[in-house]
Amino acid sequence: MPSSLLTTTPDAPIARKAAISRDDLLAATLKIIGPHRSLSTVSLREVAREAGIAPNSFYRQFRDMNELSIALIDLAGSSLRTIIGQARERATSTERSVIRVSVETFMEQLRADDKLLHVLLREGAVGSDAFKHAVERELTYFEDELRVDLIRLAAASGATLYEPALVARAITRLVFAMGAIAIDQPPERDPELIEQISQMLRMIITGSHALNRVGST
Repeated sequence: MPSSLLTTTPDAPIARKAAISRDDLLAATLKIIGPHRSLSTVSLREVAREAGIAPNSFYRQFRDMNELSIALIDLAGSSLRTIIGQARERATSTERSVIRVSVETFMEQLRADDKLLHVLLREGAVGSDAFKHAVERELTYFEDELRVDLIRLAAASGATLYEPALVARAITRLVFAMGAIAIDQPPERDPELIEQISQMLRMIITGSHALNRVGST
């Protein structure tokens, strides 16, 4: 995400910028929030100060903080989908476990400096109704893309999944629920969580294969 945030000392006056982009404001907001602070608690003045602009300049890019927050949720979802989608492609090409690589990538993003995954996990749990709806929309996109990949991978191995859309939903919701737990735990526990989550996901997929065989007999 492009950003040209100013660095100032606590006592130095803030040099205001003549122009600001949407990406600058999103980057400024990400610098303010932590793993436990909801977007609903961030003020326009805080964002303007972090971005180095006058508060009125904010309105050149966003109508209000709600619009900025939803744009940030959308950015978090699309960025994460791209990263995990690329990881699944790499796993297929290197014959590594698609499940394992996807979970590892998810956990890497949980610890990433950009905090984008934190936005989805936090706002989906404690955000306003509008923010929760935006997160739900992003999760649905995850499920749709995962469903397509699951069908493709099953077909490549000569298998068929039972209710692939439901499998994709179960996987997505489980991973995000476990991510919400992991965010409060030390990174040293990540390998253990990665193994647990990977086993859970294999159980879901194995169960889907079994249900499909039962249904076809």
